[in-house]
Amino acid sequence: MKAPFKWDDFSDQPYQLKDKNYKKKMRKREFKSLVKTVLTALIILPFSIIAMPFVKRKQINSNDFFCMGVDFQREPHVTLKLIEELEVSRILLRLKLWEMDRLDSLKSFISSVEDKKITLKIMQDRENVEDLDLLKKNLQTIFKELNEVVDIFEIGSTINRAKWGFFSVNEYSKFYQVAYDLKINEFPNIKLIGSGVIDFEYHFTAHTLFNFFKYKYDGISSLLYVDRRGAPENMQMGFTLSDKIALLSTMVWLSPKVGQELHITETNWPITATAPYAPTSEHECISEELYADYMLRYYLLAFASQQIDSVSWHQLIAPGYGLVDNRDGIKKRNAFDTYKFMLKNLKEAQFLRLDIKRDYYILQCLVEKKLLQIHWTLKPTTLKNEDFFSVYSKDGELIKDKTLSIGASPLYIYIKDAV
Repeated sequence: MKAPFKWDDFSDQPYQLKDKNYKKKMRKREFKSLVKTVLTALIILPFSIIAMPFVKRKQINSNDFFCMGVDFQREPHVTLKLIEELEVSRILLRLKLWEMDRLDSLKSFISSVEDKKITLKIMQDRENVEDLDLLKKNLQTIFKELNEVVDIFEIGSTINRAKWGFFSVNEYSKFYQVAYDLKINEFPNIKLIGSGVIDFEYHFTAHTLFNFFKYKYDGISSLLYVDRRGAPENMQMGFTLSDKIALLSTMVWLSPKVGQELHITETNWPITATAPYAPTSEHECISEELYADYMLRYYLLAFASQQIDSVSWHQLIAPGYGLVDNRDGIKKRNAFDTYKFMLKNLKEAQFLRLDIKRDYYILQCLVEKKLLQIHWTLKPTTLKNEDFFSVYSKDGELIKDKTLSIGASPLYIYIKDAV
């Protein structure tokens, strides 16, 4: 990245822009686009909220639903072993446009995981945002080299944060248009997803979905973090995670620019006492135990929505927010086992229903013709362990206690002879 943009290798994100005069200048230049964002949101968001109850659920392919974010340059040999241990079918890789010299390494890594479906997040820098001819050249190279081995190309990321290189939706639309034109003219078989808005800032999403640019998306990507609100069930402006997903899905359904695919391509929680690797302040950080609980419950709620095609956890190895800490050797966090057991039980699951009553959650699905219930509650209580139950902790430990403690850590309960 060129000045004034700088990359933080600890937290895998750009540093905050410190040149206030530059930011002020750029926002002034993009003022018209910012006004369009506001006006579009004032029309689209209320209408979408009204339309939310009318959007039907889809039939989600559970095997593709679980996706793991992977840094192909970080502990590559260990990474390959961990991917195989998890038995995840889809992985998300990131390529920085200012590191085009790493393309061969990326291609080599992909050849090592040829049995996995690959989502490739192409991350922008200011040079490629400003020089669209350079962007076209770089994207041509990427598509030419990888179009046969990458399932989905995500174009751009975190477009509503200036430190990532975009100062308006208009700038992003010009950026995405280059990729779309290449698809139409040279690479008709590639699959492009975009938008890439981070957090619950759907006024930006609305503008990416409703504008006069002549492009379309094969699906929408969202970096739907909820970490600053704590637990995934917590509300923000009256919206839970499930509500946010429903609203986003409604906007996608209403937009003439996209089919019905919706991918969460980044989410996580920062882990306490990991600075400078944590991507946020210590205030937002949580314990490793809560991290595992929140991750699992996020996936369960997203899966229950039956509106999200994939959720990519960010990411496998990262000291500040990953399933594995590599600061002093390789240390699997509890969340690694939680993710592994979740995949084992749900990657072939058929969703049935989600019941919520007084902050008590029961997700029900069929797994190999067996009824599986997953219980958790925000208000700890107990449940009798019946003879026809087979109960497992979130990490896969068989529980034989006569009384089950139901709390923040979900329990897997198989009901014998229920089907």
